[in-house]
Amino acid sequence: MRIRSDIFVSALTRRVFSDGGYAAVVAKGSDASGAIFVRQRFRDGLETLYGPAPQAMIDDETRDDRIFEPRLVRAEPEAVEALIARERKFDSDLWLVEIEVEDLGTYLTLADVKD
Repeated sequence: MRIRSDIFVSALTRRVFSDGGYAAVVAKGSDASGAIFVRQRFRDGLETLYGPAPQAMIDDETRDDRIFEPRLVRAEPEAVEALIARERKFDSDLWLVEIEVEDLGTYLTLADVKD
């Protein structure tokens, strides 16, 4: 069974803070099943946006996990804002979490990108 969105976001923010980073919930979505987007800000002003991985990228072993994929990598903030705005038009009850850490580490499980 997949962990609820509100619990996942709470755990993520606590882990980032406990490691000395900064995290904030910018938009609160559906407690049980809202899609979660994570906006990673870097010191140089660029940002990376992570969103839920498509179901086709998730296998049977990880189907209950929250798997993410990068949507924009080290992009200008305006480009990230524009993509988030488009996502909100499609899914108004999404979660948006901002984190300020240089290394994503183990905060998110990323989908294996196959070329």
